[in-house]
This record gives sequence, structure tokens and C-alpha cells, in this order.
Amino acid sequence: MRTISLHNKQFKSHISDEAIEAAILNVSNQINRDYKGKKPLFLGILNGSFLFVADLMRKIDLECEISFLKISSYSGTSTTGTIKELVGLNEDVSGRDLIILEDIVDTGITIDSIFKSLLGMGANSIEVATLLFKPDSYQMAYPIKYAALEVGNEFLVGFGLDYDGLGRNLKDIYIINED
Repeated sequence: MRTISLHNKQFKSHISDEAIEAAILNVSNQINRDYKGKKPLFLGILNGSFLFVADLMRKIDLECEISFLKISSYSGTSTTGTIKELVGLNEDVSGRDLIILEDIVDTGITIDSIFKSLLGMGANSIEVATLLFKPDSYQMAYPIKYAALEVGNEFLVGFGLDYDGLGRNLKDIYIINED
């Protein structure tokens, strides 16, 4: 079992890059099947989703567009729990089929805010594709249609997920080592 150190914490390997790749292939096959004949707009939520988005999009065999959004939900140094702005949304989403791409969905508060904003802009349909889904933490009504991997409530790093800025570049996903 591989271990790493980030800041003051130890992490051990939890999900291999091979398992991640297989899960992303499965999600891409589902999306390719469900959106055949459509022209979806993929919206990657930065920063954490960048590796998931890159790997997924190389497997999408559809006429599609992709854009990246950054969420502004902070007031000073604390989160407000609501989105103030979808930074980077330059496309007209009215009448479009949208697929939000996330690194991880836990409580769903961010997804809920994004849904409300995009529905208010006239989106035709909205689905979520996420690398990691924490079903035991999820509190919202919107279904998470494309979850590559389901995980528990543990803190994870790697493959886009960070611990105070470190670890996003790791090809595997790690969990805090409590041993």
C-alpha cells in the first residue's frame, strides 16, 4: 500500500488510477448512449474537476461543446453556502442540454445552486456527471445520474482533489491514514 505525506497528514492509496480509468470509461459509454443525436454542453466545475473532465472528454464520441466554470460562493474567508456567480459562463444555455462535470458531490449544496442558476437561464435539461459521489452525505433532490465511483464520507485527495492546495496532480486517490 502506497503512502504519501501532504502538509502535516499521511495518506494511503485508496482508489487506483486503473479503477478510476475504468469508471470514467463506463460513465462516458452511458453519456454517449444517452446523448446520441444531441449536442450537449459540458460544464466542468473548477478547480477539482480538471483531470476528470480531460479523461472523460477524450472518451466522448458526440458533437458537443465544453466550457469551464468557477463558482464564487465566498464572503471574506468563509463560504456563504450559496453561489454568487458562475464565473466563466459565456455561452447561452437557453434550450441547451447541459451536463455538469464535478470532481466530487457530497452534500449537493453546490450542485443545487448551479441547477437553480442554470434553470433560471432557460436550460432545456441538466444532468450531473461526477468522478466521486458520497450518497450518504447527499441532501438534495436532484439525481446524480452519472456517478463514476461511490465513496464513503472520508476525506480524499488526488486526481483533482486537494488538501490545502496539494495533491491534485496525483494519479491515484488517497485517504487519510488513521493507522
